[in-house]
Amino acid sequence: MDNGGGSSEAAAQPLEWKFSQVFGERTAGEEVQEVDIISAIEFDKSGDHLATGDRGGRVVLFERTDTRDNGGQRRDLEMMDYSMSRHPEFRYKTEFQSHEPEFDYLKSLEIEEKINKIRWCQSANSALYLLSTNDKTIKLWKVQEKKVKKVFDWNVHPEKAAGNGPIFGSHVSAIPKSYMANGGCGERNFGCASNDSSFPPGGVSSLRLPVVTSQETNLVAGCRRIYAHAHDYHINSISNNSDGETFISADDLRINLWNLEISNQSFNIVDVKPANMEDLTEVITSAEFHPTHCNMLAYSSSKGSIRLIDMRQSALCDTHSKLFEEQEAPGTRSFFTEIIASISDIKFARNGRHILSRDYMTLKLWDINMDSGPVATFQVHEHLRPKLCDLYENDSIFDKFECCLSGDGGRVATGSYSNLFRVFGCSEGSAESTTLEASKNPMRRQVQTPSRPSRPLGSLSGVVRRVKGADNSALDANGNAFDFSMKLLHLAWHPSENSIACAASNSLYMYYA
Repeated sequence: MDNGGGSSEAAAQPLEWKFSQVFGERTAGEEVQEVDIISAIEFDKSGDHLATGDRGGRVVLFERTDTRDNGGQRRDLEMMDYSMSRHPEFRYKTEFQSHEPEFDYLKSLEIEEKINKIRWCQSANSALYLLSTNDKTIKLWKVQEKKVKKVFDWNVHPEKAAGNGPIFGSHVSAIPKSYMANGGCGERNFGCASNDSSFPPGGVSSLRLPVVTSQETNLVAGCRRIYAHAHDYHINSISNNSDGETFISADDLRINLWNLEISNQSFNIVDVKPANMEDLTEVITSAEFHPTHCNMLAYSSSKGSIRLIDMRQSALCDTHSKLFEEQEAPGTRSFFTEIIASISDIKFARNGRHILSRDYMTLKLWDINMDSGPVATFQVHEHLRPKLCDLYENDSIFDKFECCLSGDGGRVATGSYSNLFRVFGCSEGSAESTTLEASKNPMRRQVQTPSRPSRPLGSLSGVVRRVKGADNSALDANGNAFDFSMKLLHLAWHPSENSIACAASNSLYMYYA
């Protein structure tokens, strides 16, 4: 299956992933502050900028640097199979405080500053725009370079000043105690009216007009819109529309449609809240707009289903146009069935033909033209099935892992425990299944394992390595014990290259192939 542009032959060859960069790397024994843990990652459409959000409500921006050496010809060279000699490189650009902790006095509820999602908007006039959200409030941010004005050619040197008060701008200038620059008496309060026309001994030979110049540029982040008071429950998703004018926000029971220019009004387009909350059987877990059709969007539920809706059908989309769900195998139902079936994330492929979904155990790829079942299923946590009771006890079973697709749709990726992440090939005939570790040596724990197991996982031998705080009865495909405190929940694939950014606690790791 070719998912939009990548050849089957190329996709059949497993990629060799290499370490590129790390930001915020921990030193041995360093304790990680809760507010520094990364909670969101997103590339912009060009792939030249990357944004991360953390639990402390901050947004950090990175920009790509290796593209500048090749100028505007870079994409043309790539089309000619030009081999880049340098791997993708990013550098820190800026950061700003997006959200602050709040308190809802009506509900006696603390609202965390944690960034749940970040989405890039269309840039304009060399300015970057992005949406960020915590549990309740969405904000539109504009990041642009501004020239800093400085004043030169003072009549009196600021460093010789004694503190009579600011003259202009950020420079504090003062005059010798007895006299001011205009000849007035310095003994009086600064700015006071005076008819005293005394001058310094010898008079003033000449006066220079200070010159205002713009020499430095600073990046400034400004909040342009605040979209608040529209969700009773925690916001789990935001998604930009392809029309460039609207976006959606989703919580457990509702999806709202916003116009980017209007912050005091939104339209409720999906409402799954029953008249009696005791009748509630499922909640919305993720929602995303179709990448090219502005009237279509998909949302997933805690029961493992995905609904595709068309906003042209009605103002309130109570009915779906298509329902994607996998039928439960007879005799397999257990206490954990619904919990592990809950979808934590969905992503459209770039061409809009396929939807990737992540539940606790698997990755599933769906064709929007075929609602009978997924076209591919990739086992991620099947080896943890015997440990579901323990995972339920320590709440790990409720961890929400994200997923992503490559720009050509030929590969998919998702995270796991022990700071591992998995990359699968989904093109026709591909058996690629790669396990990588978020470290400077990503292939350290690598072994080729079948994404659709053709033999028992127990037959894969490996050296058992004890991990502090982990139970060795839960092993990965290499025979290594899982550390459930080290979970790789967030990752993003570069829109046009084989480059992945992933978050391991407070560290941002980047890889390329």
